Amino acid sequence: AEIHEELNRKMVDVVKETEKSVPHASFDEELASAKKVFSEANEVIHDIMSDVRFGKQIELERIEPVVEKMTLSVLRNSGALTSLMRVKQKDTYTFQHSVSVGVLLINFCRHLGLGRETIQQAAVGGLLHDIGKMKTPNNILNKPASLTDYELAIMKQHVTHGVDILQQTPGISPMSLAIAEQHHERVDGSGYPARLKDGEISQFGQMAAIVDVYDAITSERIYHHAMEPTEALRKLLEWSKFHFNEDLVQHFIRCIGIYPVGTLIRLESGLLGVVIEEGTQNLLHPIVRVVYDSRKDCPLQPRDIDLSQASSKDRIVGHESAENWGIDTQRYL
Repeated sequence: AEIHEELNRKMVDVVKETEKSVPHASFDEELASAKKVFSEANEVIHDIMSDVRFGKQIELERIEPVVEKMTLSVLRNSGALTSLMRVKQKDTYTFQHSVSVGVLLINFCRHLGLGRETIQQAAVGGLLHDIGKMKTPNNILNKPASLTDYELAIMKQHVTHGVDILQQTPGISPMSLAIAEQHHERVDGSGYPARLKDGEISQFGQMAAIVDVYDAITSERIYHHAMEPTEALRKLLEWSKFHFNEDLVQHFIRCIGIYPVGTLIRLESGLLGVVIEEGTQNLLHPIVRVVYDSRKDCPLQPRDIDLSQASSKDRIVGHESAENWGIDTQRYL
C-alpha cells in the first residue's frame, strides 16, 4: 500500500495532445466497438502470421487500418480494449499475445503524451514483435512443458528471424523494427539476443519489454497459471531494480492503474467488485462494479460505485482471485 501511495504522489498526469480531438466514451459505451476491433485485429494477425509461416511477405496495408481502429478505441476509453486481453485460447496464444502487446503499447504511448503517428508505429511493432516465432518449430513453440536448453536456444532465435522478416517488409518503420529486435533485451544486460544495456536499448524497446512480460504473466498458459494483474504490476516493480527501466515501469503502472480494468477487488465493506474504469485523479479510486457480498457469501445485483466521489465511504483493501470466488469477471464487463 505504501508503494501504491508513493506512486500516486509521484506520478502526474501528462497533457495528451493526441487525445484532444477524440471524444471520451464511457467503458460501457466503448466496449461493443472494442470487441469488434479486438476480433478484427486477432483475425488479421492470425492471417499474417499464417502467411509468414508459408513464406509470404508481410503487407503493412493489411495491418494499418486495424491499427487506426485500435488507436481510436484506446483514445476514447483506454480500459475497454485492454479489458479483453486476458481472454486467450491456449492454442492461439501467439496471435492473441501479439494483439495484446499492440494494445498495451498504444495505451502506454497515449499515457506518455506521444503523437498519433508514433503511437501507430509502436502498435505495428507490438503486433509484429513475435513474427519470428512463425519460423520456430511447432513442437517447441507449443510445447506443454518447460523447454530444454537446446529448445530454449531455438526459441530465442525468433528475435533474429523476426528482424530478418521485418527488414524485408516494405514500409516498416525503424521504431517498429526496434520493438521486434529489442523486446527481450534487459537494462542490466541479461537479455537477448545482443545483451544490450541501459541506453543501448531504445525507449520503445524498453517499453515493449515491459508490456511483453506483463501480458505473458497475466495470461493463462499450458504450463503456467495466470497471475492477477495487481500482483503482476508488483512483480514488474520488483524486477525494475534489475531488468526494466524503473521510470517506465512506474509510468506503465500509472497508465493501466494499480487495479487494472477487469481486476476483482475487495472493499472495506466486504463487497467484491470488478474494476470497470481506472481512477483519473487517484489510482486507488477507480469505478467499481459491485457483484458479490463476501460477508453474506452471496451474489448481488450489479451496481457501480465511483470511489473518487465524496459520497462513497468505501475503499479498496486489496485484490482477490476471481477463480477462488467462482466469479467470471468478463461477465460484468
